[in-house]
Amino acid sequence: MSVSVLILAGQREGVVDPLCAEAGVDRKAMIPINGTPMIDYVLNALSAAALKSPFHVSGFDAKYDARLTQSPSAPGPAGSAYAALTEGISFPCLVTTCDHPLLTPEMLNVFIRKSQESGADFCVGLAPKSVIAPAYPDTQRTYWKFCDTPVSGCNLFYIANPKGLAVIEFWKEAQHLRKQPFKLARTIAWGLVFKYLFGRLQLEEAFAYVSRRLNITASPVLIPIAEAAIDVDKPSDKALVERILAGGQT
Repeated sequence: MSVSVLILAGQREGVVDPLCAEAGVDRKAMIPINGTPMIDYVLNALSAAALKSPFHVSGFDAKYDARLTQSPSAPGPAGSAYAALTEGISFPCLVTTCDHPLLTPEMLNVFIRKSQESGADFCVGLAPKSVIAPAYPDTQRTYWKFCDTPVSGCNLFYIANPKGLAVIEFWKEAQHLRKQPFKLARTIAWGLVFKYLFGRLQLEEAFAYVSRRLNITASPVLIPIAEAAIDVDKPSDKALVERILAGGQT
C-alpha cells in the first residue's frame, strides 16, 4: 500500500516513565508486553498491512529493526511529528505511536480506507464509546464527550497531503498551552469551548470548525473496534493489553 508511515516513539526529557522504571528499560517502546517489546507489535501490524516501508520512526533508534528508518525528533509529540513530516516523508502518511500493541492490520485498513474515502486533508481515528464500553465495561478510558458521539482517540492520524500539516502545526503550538486552559481556549474559540463544556458540541461541528480555521478539510474517522482505543499509558493498561493478547479479554 503506497502510504508512508511515521511512528512516534519519543518521550519527555527528564521525565521517568513509571512503566519504564518497572520494566527496567529506558525507552517506552521497549516495555515488554508478554515478553515482547511493545514496538514489535506495532511493526508487525504495519508490515502485515503491507504499508510502505521502511517505516519512519521519531524519538527512537531506527537501528533497532531493519524495517525502520530514522526521522528527526523535537520537543513534544506534535513537534516531532512536524519535524519528521517536513523532512522527506512522502504523502499520504499514516502517523501512529509505539505504545499501541493491540494495533492490527484490520484497524489500519479500516482507518486508511475511510480516510481516503473522506477525501479530507487530515483525518483522526476515533473509537465510539458505544463500541468500547460494552466490550470493556470496567476499563477507564478518556473520552471526548461530544453530545452526539462520545469518542476516544486511537493514536491514528492520516495526512493526505502537505495541507494536512496545518493541523500538526496548530497542535504543535497549542501543546505548549496544555497547562494554561484559558489561553488554550482563547486560541481555539470561546464559543466552541463553552458548547463543549455544556454538552452541546457535535463531533462533526468540531471538525468543521478546524477545517474553517485552518483552511483545510479535516475529518473524524470512526473505527468500530474497541481495541483500537486501548494504548499503554499506565500499569492497568499494560495488564489489560497483556490479558487481551493472551486471549483473556477481561
